[in-house]
Amino acid sequence: MPQEPRALPRHPEEVSQAQVEAALVVTVLGLMLALPAALTLVSVRHPGILRLDSPDPTPRGYTWSLLLFLMPFAVLGIWFHRRPDLRLQRRAFLRAVPVLTAIGFSLDFFLGSVVLAFDHWDVTIGISVRVVGGYVPLEEFVFYLSGFLTILLTYMWCDEAWLARYNDIDYTAGVARVRRLVRFHSPSLISGAVLWVAAILYKTLVARDGGFPTYFTFLLSASIVPSVGLFHSVRPYINWRGFSLTLVLVLLVSLLWEVTLAVPYHWWSYQRRAMMGLYIGAWSSLPLEAVLVWVAVTYTTVIIYEVIKIWQASGEGAASAFFAKDKPPI
Repeated sequence: MPQEPRALPRHPEEVSQAQVEAALVVTVLGLMLALPAALTLVSVRHPGILRLDSPDPTPRGYTWSLLLFLMPFAVLGIWFHRRPDLRLQRRAFLRAVPVLTAIGFSLDFFLGSVVLAFDHWDVTIGISVRVVGGYVPLEEFVFYLSGFLTILLTYMWCDEAWLARYNDIDYTAGVARVRRLVRFHSPSLISGAVLWVAAILYKTLVARDGGFPTYFTFLLSASIVPSVGLFHSVRPYINWRGFSLTLVLVLLVSLLWEVTLAVPYHWWSYQRRAMMGLYIGAWSSLPLEAVLVWVAVTYTTVIIYEVIKIWQASGEGAASAFFAKDKPPI
């Protein structure tokens, strides 16, 4: 069937206002769902505990669960391969994947043994990888690679196919109006600082279980740092409807994966000293960070992909595009 034609590019001021409104709608929708969900979960005062009658109830469970990411990646990868017309997107994809993978791998390598505990290696194939302070299963690295690839391809599919009519920006014309990509976005810095201070205060004054909110600090840094430097430039190019659908799908898969399988069946557990101290009792005492990680990962993935796509469309070198173009802004 022929594809529906995309809308024509609009005036820059109209585009900017429309994107601001779209970002606000996504935020309001998220809060509209998160607030009643949080109130309902908090109302569970005496959560039940899954009783395991077998010492090995899910053999190779973690390994098999990776299909939740590998299968969507395979299907979306076939779609992407069959779209040779997406040349700019392909260049951006190939450059975004190493950056995103490095973020996931760094969490495993530097904080894997600090944030997580793996006490039941029978749920894996048994291959361990040496990291700072201990070992993590090989599946952890496969998870981060496949997870980032799936999230990125899902957003690209939404942007170029399912919700393509809302991707109506002419990148070539748009980048001509941008002097440099790295531009300070103060709301990102302020919101990040407020959240970080709030996490530390809660950990110190309310949870009082020792340690430091290491996991939350990493998630905040991985999402806020790109946002502080790049959100101002990348906001007009984000397909916010595509972002929202990607986030919903990712959260659905992650909650199915972690809430109903990984945590109750003890595939891994979280080190309480590295958490901020907010746990969801109805979900086997899942720390709040385990939910926030998917919001942070999706947000960071979209920002990094879109900013690299802008850079590639500009035809400039990286230093020139990100820090100072020779031509003045239009």
